[in-house]
Amino acid sequence: MTAGQSAATAAPAAFDSLNAALKRAAATVDATLDEVLPRPEGLHARVPEAMRYAIFAGGKRLRPFLTLQSAALFGAPEAQAARVAAAIEALHTYSLVHDDLPCMDDDDLRRGRPTAHKAFDEATAVLAGDALLTLAFGILADPKTHPSAEVRMRLVARLAEAGGSAGMIGGQMIDMLAPERDYGEAEVILLQALKTGALFEFACEAGAILAEAGEADQARLRAFAKGFGLAFQIADDIIDATGTAEEAGKAVGKDQDQGKATLISLYGLDKARTEAARLAGEAADALSPYGQAADDLRALPFFLLDRPS
Repeated sequence: MTAGQSAATAAPAAFDSLNAALKRAAATVDATLDEVLPRPEGLHARVPEAMRYAIFAGGKRLRPFLTLQSAALFGAPEAQAARVAAAIEALHTYSLVHDDLPCMDDDDLRRGRPTAHKAFDEATAVLAGDALLTLAFGILADPKTHPSAEVRMRLVARLAEAGGSAGMIGGQMIDMLAPERDYGEAEVILLQALKTGALFEFACEAGAILAEAGEADQARLRAFAKGFGLAFQIADDIIDATGTAEEAGKAVGKDQDQGKATLISLYGLDKARTEAARLAGEAADALSPYGQAADDLRALPFFLLDRPS
């Protein structure tokens, strides 16, 4: 797919290749997650059971895909990249478990089935989320992930930054305040860049870090992730505004019900779709130095623009 090409005009072959790559990535990271997650044993077995329930609830495994693809650009071993991808998915899943809690978004459905606090109980969901968060850093700190302690420390530090108070958690705080605030375009973009985009950036950059690629390569992947992340969030907001719970696998319409500003409410659907396509084109352009090796990555933002869930 060429940079700037829209989802509507994309060659079917590009999406066929991407679909196959997404399935391979999901299978690879699921096998690694099964290996690194604790087994439900002993008096505390309920926590690992809830961790596994949350992790293996389905999902597109987009963040692991980004990591595996970016690592492959620089020849990093897939087994190492899969461990980094598993760490990112563990942290991402913790954020979903906590996001669904009654004190946060109070959701009953996630990926088409009961959320962790509904399937188990609220306290177990909190503990399972905490355990997934700490597991993520344990995976990255393990020498199996990379023989270089410096590389492992860089991965740990960047994941902490992406998931912390100036990243994903900061974005969640801004989101929680949204019903009480009158956010404009800049505030909504900041919210999305932190809550969703920060982890996408790390997922892309992590492959380059793992391969010990230079700062220029890391910067290109961050640029791709910035455009991709905002395009992804607009597409997600479109689903929330126009889709059904069955299509999305979760409750829809909650942003509107709570009076939260989104780029959909600020732009309108048509302009939002146009902006998402523009951002997807910018993301694709950032990967131009990598030629055909980055074709699946370039196709991803376009592929997601009209996704049903």
